[in-house]
Amino acid sequence: MRSLLFVPGDSEKKLGKIADSEADAILLDLEDSVSAARKPEARRMVAEFLAASPRGKERPRLIVRVNAFDTPFTDDDLAAVVRGRPDAILLPKAGSGAQLQDLSQRLALHEADAGLEEDSIAIHALITETARGMLNAPSFANKTARLEAIAWGAEDLAADVGASANRDDKGVYTDVFRLARTLTLLVAADAGVDAIDTVFTDFRDNDGLERECRAAVRDGFSGKMAIHPGQVATINAAFTPPPADVERARQIIALFAEAGPDAGVLSLDGKMIDMPHLRQAERVARRAGLDPQALAGR
Repeated sequence: MRSLLFVPGDSEKKLGKIADSEADAILLDLEDSVSAARKPEARRMVAEFLAASPRGKERPRLIVRVNAFDTPFTDDDLAAVVRGRPDAILLPKAGSGAQLQDLSQRLALHEADAGLEEDSIAIHALITETARGMLNAPSFANKTARLEAIAWGAEDLAADVGASANRDDKGVYTDVFRLARTLTLLVAADAGVDAIDTVFTDFRDNDGLERECRAAVRDGFSGKMAIHPGQVATINAAFTPPPADVERARQIIALFAEAGPDAGVLSLDGKMIDMPHLRQAERVARRAGLDPQALAGR
């Protein structure tokens, strides 16, 4: 997933425009963009939207951001939306890996009640929106097979730690927020899941968004969240690997597949390649929308 676009769950107008979106995933939001008074209506609208949405490879993935566990809304959110078979649930303000286990167990109950196969709904987690989540970052890996992606957020973290801003006068993230970004990358790598970059809040500054996307690609993020439809094209372009990179990834994957499971160091174009090169090639393939397993003939 290159682009993940937030859409308020209580906006009929914005929900109606999802079909025209080029985003790889839609984050149907029941949390920050919806007031407490509007949450029941948002649940109803999102549930109806999920029920009416076609299934297939050509549509964007549908992910519901529920409310955090420190609110009274989480279970009502899950009860309303699981029956509509979202592709994933995004847990905000995740405080520890134990919360991911808790969410997985709750999902299992709702899946059973809805007649869905267990583990059919994945989990995404926002792990740096609170100081607790930051301090417990290592605990998020390997807690549930449902975990598919880990993301970071800077706005809620600023509120939690009492920071007046998350960037300095030059627009660079300050130390606490650079740490949040780094922890997200490391935890995602440890867990073997996608790392998703935070939103770029100035949706009118496309040059700034492009610079931030390039930095995210450079450092290993798989995609980026968006708060405005106008950001999607820039994000998709930045996270789509160049054709030459895709072709080289194909060659590396094919070479290792031909060499078999005991392959160690191989040679391509006169240069030595080993398992780290294969893992990077698989990441490039996934970003290009390709299945590394299929490329390897498995």
